[in-house]
Amino acid sequence: MDFEAGARAQDYVERVSAFIEHQVIPVEHAVLAEYAALDRHDWRGWRESAHILRLRESARAQGLWNLFLPDAEHGAGLTNAEYAPIAEATGRVPFAPELFNCNAPDTGNMEVLLHYGSPEQQARWLQPLLEGTIRSCFCMTEPEVASSDATNIEAEVRFEGDEVVLTGRKWWITGAGHPRCELALFLGRSDPEAPRHAQHTIVAVPMDAKGLRIERMLSVFGETDPPYGHGELVFHEVRVPATNVILGRGRGFEIAQGRLGPGRIHHCMRCIGAAERALELMIRRGLERIAFGRSLLDLGGNRERIADLRLAIDQARLLTLHAARLIDERGARDSESQRAIAAIKIVAPNVLQLVVDEAIQLHGAAGLAPDLPLAAFFVQARALRIADGPDAVHRQTLAKLEIAAQQARWERRASDGKTSPS
Repeated sequence: MDFEAGARAQDYVERVSAFIEHQVIPVEHAVLAEYAALDRHDWRGWRESAHILRLRESARAQGLWNLFLPDAEHGAGLTNAEYAPIAEATGRVPFAPELFNCNAPDTGNMEVLLHYGSPEQQARWLQPLLEGTIRSCFCMTEPEVASSDATNIEAEVRFEGDEVVLTGRKWWITGAGHPRCELALFLGRSDPEAPRHAQHTIVAVPMDAKGLRIERMLSVFGETDPPYGHGELVFHEVRVPATNVILGRGRGFEIAQGRLGPGRIHHCMRCIGAAERALELMIRRGLERIAFGRSLLDLGGNRERIADLRLAIDQARLLTLHAARLIDERGARDSESQRAIAAIKIVAPNVLQLVVDEAIQLHGAAGLAPDLPLAAFFVQARALRIADGPDAVHRQTLAKLEIAAQQARWERRASDGKTSPS
């Protein structure tokens, strides 16, 4: 496969990379310090960093906005393969995707509204999300069921006349704490007797709807990740118009699966960008620090480790670009695309975790401190091995598809008169 980006896509990559290097990294520590100063116990007082607001305006003024959307009318019109290197560049700084309006979960929600939303839903929620004037969250995961299987979701969507009534508890809802979060996409069971993949419905819910309450922000390794946060939300007899249903009754699983394909490309490429930065920091530290009369890179097999990390990052990148190209050419539901997506969702976060762990080790105690992004990258990697499907589920999917492909190959050989699978 040819992964060379066209001139227009390459121009975006270069401009985004320069923006991050010259405008974002110089204020990275100041932004993280602003967020660290927020009260982690009271998300209602969270606010956005002044640096973030300034950088967002600067990025938008330079046309670096909504780059993830392949729709040319609303975004940059780039394919998944063309956007992938941009996602990698934004992965170098934990908060960089937001500066270009390319941050999850808003990206996935915008794609849902663009592809499945009604004109009224698009006018009310998609347009403000595209403008970056509001934020959103996606309410799927529940504390009482194994939510890695979306068909397990038990929160209720009840149809009553021209209204739908929502009841349930959701948690790990990223973005719920943001001061401008105005929309929740709620996945619930509407038709328990329907076929397994037609039981659920997605409903757009204003965050100020009566009966919707944010109970708390959940911490990850002690951090609450302001100003987005990961909330536990209670929906108690929340009533919204039936016109808030996305696409139609019983279409929730279909929408949720369609939402995840491109998003996993974004996540994995951001992991690769973070891994690249961690490796850069590791090499710089190893060259600058002296112990026992030698540079750290010349001690304890560190050069061999760097070589192994270089190989791991490059392999993860090639796998992810391959998956992006397959989605572009075959769609996210194609079996080859699904196999590639499962593979990268396993590989990329694990590679990031490996690289960051080695970088932290070489930095010593400094690697654990908030002065560097390494601790944040480690949290990102470890959490992503659970988010958007845990490693075990993706391994199961990958094995299932591989076995099916092998069996199909044997059957073809048998039909050709060759009985041996070899």
